[in-house]
Amino acid sequence: MIFKVYFQKNIKEVPVRENTKSLFIEGESVRDVRSKIADRGFNVEFVQEVKGAYLEYEKQNADYKVLEN
Repeated sequence: MIFKVYFQKNIKEVPVRENTKSLFIEGESVRDVRSKIADRGFNVEFVQEVKGAYLEYEKQNADYKVLEN
């Protein structure tokens, strides 16, 4: 499954919506995805499964790239 992760780059700062970044990662579950990125020091706001029409829409974006672990 593909998941979209919304995060802040610095875990020590208060989340500000304008600074939110996102990435795509393949995993079995939300817990699996969180464990894969735990060592990166991100302040994870939300992890969302992406499928169906939403996934097709995201694939059209030039920045779409699935993170390999």
